[in-house]
Amino acid sequence: MESKVGRPRSERAREAVLHAVDDLLVEVGYAAVTMKGIAERAGVSRQTVYRWWSTKAEILLEASATDAEEELTVTPTDDPLADLTTYLQALINFLAHSHAGSAYRALIGEAQHDPEVAQLLAGKDILGSSARAVITRAVPTYDTPEALELATARLIGPTFFAIMTGRDPRQLDPQALARTFFA
Repeated sequence: MESKVGRPRSERAREAVLHAVDDLLVEVGYAAVTMKGIAERAGVSRQTVYRWWSTKAEILLEASATDAEEELTVTPTDDPLADLTTYLQALINFLAHSHAGSAYRALIGEAQHDPEVAQLLAGKDILGSSARAVITRAVPTYDTPEALELATARLIGPTFFAIMTGRDPRQLDPQALARTFFA
């Protein structure tokens, strides 16, 4: 999220807000997270929070995206199957175990009945971006946007569906999922 007009934001305050929103989400759930609560937990004023973000969804998305970028980045190897397997394991860990993944899942749920949150998510495709980076290295033949979009859905879809519908993530086999993707 770009800063709004005004004083430049303090990186320390920004980090405090992003950590606070993750912690609050895990402790009290999405519905109970408030801008006031985020500000108090971060040790900043509400004015500081509102200067940079309009809604708790914006803060959660930024926090989730920042962490996802780190958690879902795969160092390329010469083995496309290994790269996709590593990515899928990271995706499982992100969605099922990380605070950032909890935030992302909460936003997906909220987007089902809040058009503004849906629009916010549509503007920043956290999972798609990370998957496309791995796919384009592993399978360079996906050279059109349409083909790459379909490949992204095929790679992410099974894991996303399993975790979002409450299945045990330990039942997911990242290597088998990667092999199925290549098939």
